[in-house]
Amino acid sequence: MTQQQDYTDVCIIGGGMVGAATALGLAKLGLSITLIENRRQEHYDPEQALDVRVSAISMASVSLLQSLGAMEAILAMRHIAYSGLETWEMEGAATCFHASQVGLDKLGYILENRVIQLGLWQQMAQYPNLHVYCPAAVTSYHQQAQGVSVVLENGTHLQARLLIGCDGANSQVRQWAGIGVSGWDYRQSAMLINIATADDLPAVTWQQFTPDGPRSLLPLPDKHASLVWYDKPQRIGQLMQLNNVALMAEIKRHFPNRLATEFIIEAKGSFPLTRRHASRYYQDNVVILGDAAHTINPLAGQGVNLGFKDVAALIDVIATAKQAGQDWASNATLACYQSQRYRDNLLMMTTMDAFYAGFSNRILPLKLLRNAALKLADNSGPIKDWVLKYALGLH
Repeated sequence: MTQQQDYTDVCIIGGGMVGAATALGLAKLGLSITLIENRRQEHYDPEQALDVRVSAISMASVSLLQSLGAMEAILAMRHIAYSGLETWEMEGAATCFHASQVGLDKLGYILENRVIQLGLWQQMAQYPNLHVYCPAAVTSYHQQAQGVSVVLENGTHLQARLLIGCDGANSQVRQWAGIGVSGWDYRQSAMLINIATADDLPAVTWQQFTPDGPRSLLPLPDKHASLVWYDKPQRIGQLMQLNNVALMAEIKRHFPNRLATEFIIEAKGSFPLTRRHASRYYQDNVVILGDAAHTINPLAGQGVNLGFKDVAALIDVIATAKQAGQDWASNATLACYQSQRYRDNLLMMTTMDAFYAGFSNRILPLKLLRNAALKLADNSGPIKDWVLKYALGLH
């Protein structure tokens, strides 16, 4: 007996921030969308502790979320706008960016990843052409003459014109499609520490470079902040084992003096730093976005912003193909998406690697040179403004 198949224009694997945004954007084009996600998020509760996974989303990402109708729901939950960004190694040699440089009142928002995802999911409910399987898992993929067949664990068979992988750095879709990746481990880990502070903090995110890795702070709502501690995996492993009193003492010893406010530790987590870049972003009737296509050193917090740029580009090329009466799922359309995003992602990844390598040594002449470069960058006028606009996705 032949298994009956459900037909859909697009099947998206992964309902995180990038996958949910993709589903919304393509549903708005009138396509039938099926989203597969293996884990359902808890409903928002303002009494819940802040998630340790937070993102500083740029104004370009804000524009995308507004166009998808999700920003209002996101801002109705927890958020904080930030207006400044500062980075330095030696005191007196900092590069400082402010929204007013480019005529804005903010650089973007710092948001919990789950809040962004929940806001997108709330909006997805408005589209009858968007069907969600959650929780659900895929057991197999099969190439078909006019698309891809997807078999779910519950026995459901889906036939899609286009399969989209938004399923993270270890993408099952990418592996099934035979798309190769290059990259390396940075031999560092990042520890995320949520703190509650006694005083209100300025709406500025900052980062001090050290030879062992940066020490960063992102302000969070209601007298909270996220500290990010980069170091060798063994060191981060040791820090994760400390109780909160001992960890607080280590933070006060190793973070810059501007973290002078009294605080208590509320949550912590850690993850290894890796770089991965897919050799290509598409195959016949298959395309990958976000972490499935690229993972980046998180120095400047550009990971989710690059993913949202992928989403905007894919929506744009598919909309253009549909309007022109062309095959929106063809390799020609997907190649347009890749041409818009591959070089831009590679440039940002390479830039972050250069910063990482440049500040990861103790050689005194190089230390003086890089601090002079930071000071020079702070006084570079139009160049500094261009860098800020590029980071915000305004170029």
